[in-house]
Amino acid sequence: MSAVRAIVLAAGKGTRMKSGRPKVLHDICGRAMLWYVLTALREAGIDDVVVVTNPELDARITSDGITTVVQAEQLGTGHAVKVALDALAPMPDAHVLIASGDMPLVPSALFRSVLDTLGQTRAALALVTAKMPLPSNFGRVLRRGDAVERIVELRDATPEQAAVDEMNAGIYAFDESHLREAIGHLRSDNAQGEYYLTDTVEYLVSRGNRVTPLIADHRLVLGINDRVELAQARKVLNERLCEQHMRAGVTIIDPDTTYLEPELVIGLDTVIHPNTSIGRHSKIGADCVVGPNVRLSNATLGDTVTIRESVVVDSLVGSGVSIGPFAHLRGNAVLADDVHIGNFVEVKKSKLASGVKAGHLTYLGDAIVGEDTNVGAGTITCNYDGEKKNVTIIGRGAFIGSNSSLVAPVTIGDRALTGAGAVVTKDVPAGERVAGNPARPLPKKPSAKGS
Repeated sequence: MSAVRAIVLAAGKGTRMKSGRPKVLHDICGRAMLWYVLTALREAGIDDVVVVTNPELDARITSDGITTVVQAEQLGTGHAVKVALDALAPMPDAHVLIASGDMPLVPSALFRSVLDTLGQTRAALALVTAKMPLPSNFGRVLRRGDAVERIVELRDATPEQAAVDEMNAGIYAFDESHLREAIGHLRSDNAQGEYYLTDTVEYLVSRGNRVTPLIADHRLVLGINDRVELAQARKVLNERLCEQHMRAGVTIIDPDTTYLEPELVIGLDTVIHPNTSIGRHSKIGADCVVGPNVRLSNATLGDTVTIRESVVVDSLVGSGVSIGPFAHLRGNAVLADDVHIGNFVEVKKSKLASGVKAGHLTYLGDAIVGEDTNVGAGTITCNYDGEKKNVTIIGRGAFIGSNSSLVAPVTIGDRALTGAGAVVTKDVPAGERVAGNPARPLPKKPSAKGS
């Protein structure tokens, strides 16, 4: 079996995007469009990949796993491939797959199929074509029988050629020795004054080589040139992601208003309600109810979690937890099993043990809260002293009264109680009852006398 390497063309300026960001780095469902191309190539079994970039793009690619070469001058696709080949040691028996960095909808199976077609037909080149609705800016594929004779770019096409609806999809599988030979014979005598990679077809055919087409669904090979097409691609990819999870046992009430990213984990029988966004490698357990109106970002939820009208970012939630409506977890909040977080409660960089309840209008920041503690409405941990964040520790079975202000650093002992409106500035021993501003111990109830 021949070795396989890939060249990804990503040096185009993308002027129609009207953006200061390189086109292939624009986000689609939480990933740059270039990410989808590289991921599909890896899934197709191709690990030897070089990306042709421009200077602006090259400076913004930070992944150590991506090999790049810079096309300093934009002289066409043929020139871009030559730049890549000049940077690669020759492998005469290898197959070279060429793809575009602005085609995120191409599945790995299509890359694999065009490579298989090249090997099975023993052609010098196999390329993907598609029947496109007219009018279209794609190059026209001109055939002789079941083989491709040449490709004509639209600007160079006659009216008769422009009427052809079979288009070049921009995905090629070359025998490397034939590719290197053909690239060396390209000329720039065309309307664009560029070196077209598509001219390799006519060159190879003129030398008696076979060029084999592989027809694909045109919806898989659509490129992105502006923000309208970006939105269209985002919709298609989101539909794929929703379908993937639904077929794996997740109920999504309305895929049109559910927004997912790749690489999510969602457990069996979880139900996702409308207007929910889930991203950044979030993990959701089984039998959860998520939404409506929820955003999860780098969130981990255990089983049987219920969350609605709330935001969870960079946080870990145990099983049996209920959150919302209108709650906000962030900054590495950790909730153990069976915690209840209710209306307008914010939890930041805090650890809540099992059975903790904070039902209303509460801020818990930089706090450690023990099992079965109840936090009353309006309670806040005053964690910032103007210079640094300080920790509040609340023990097991404590009762924090409504509108308590816990001025950190402070410790509330096990089974302690703070009265409504208490401003707690000093540690409260276990079992102590305090109230007032500043909070002071309440008188102990006299013990009952025996008869």
